[in-house]
Amino acid sequence: METNSAATDPAVLVAADEKDPAVAVVTLNRPAKRNALTVELKEALLAALQGVAADAGVRAVVLTGSGKSFCVGQDLGEHVQALEADPATAFDTVGRHYNPIVRALATMPKPVVAAINGGAVGAGLGLALACDLRVTADSATFATAFSAIGLTADSGLSASLVHSLGAARALELLLLGESFDAAQAQASGLVRAVVPVEDVLETALELARRLAAGPTLAFAEIKKAVAIGAVSPLDTVLDAEGAGQARLGVTKDHREAVEAFLAKRRPTFEGA
Repeated sequence: METNSAATDPAVLVAADEKDPAVAVVTLNRPAKRNALTVELKEALLAALQGVAADAGVRAVVLTGSGKSFCVGQDLGEHVQALEADPATAFDTVGRHYNPIVRALATMPKPVVAAINGGAVGAGLGLALACDLRVTADSATFATAFSAIGLTADSGLSASLVHSLGAARALELLLLGESFDAAQAQASGLVRAVVPVEDVLETALELARRLAAGPTLAFAEIKKAVAIGAVSPLDTVLDAEGAGQARLGVTKDHREAVEAFLAKRRPTFEGA
């Protein structure tokens, strides 16, 4: 079974940005298969995300795909093999791989920018929406695709689409499986910027560099607060915000920011 464009190629690449080593670039690396997700790729992606999350030297992350696609979702050839082997266990990958990957992106204590260089379909769309910010190629297309193969959503799309677009539009996309383009994605607020494909990675890196220079502890608390705010009653949200403010209030970054404001200079954040 082929899992990479070449047998010796790693399924996922991790590299530091040349201009700012505090930015890590994680690249799905099956370009010949449009970065379709095999077990090998999913396990490598989860390990890569856990690695950059734990690396104190990494202050922002860019997730992208190699070749002409971001990610077209599950490798259906491998899925058919899993069904033929044992239909009862064919979907164990959801709990073993998809859920931990999405959690790793959504809860990573540093910002994650998706550089969507091409099509994002099915779980590929789920990965993109699990990132915090998105930059996309003007030629990219998006689709849920699950209903076309008789399945419901995975990779958190049932939540991320509702939170981003509302229940009515989420149902429309999931039930009908209709594709939408980069301009529609931007108009609906799913992506921050639409640029020519050759500019996608650099645009995402510029955004990640900006975030890496910022108050990364505050960014982590903001991610927690928004996740709670999306699903919780007001009292829970207020309590969570208060607890987050208290944690940040004793950090060096907060003190530095206040002192910089009073001194009318630009603060220098250390993530401490």
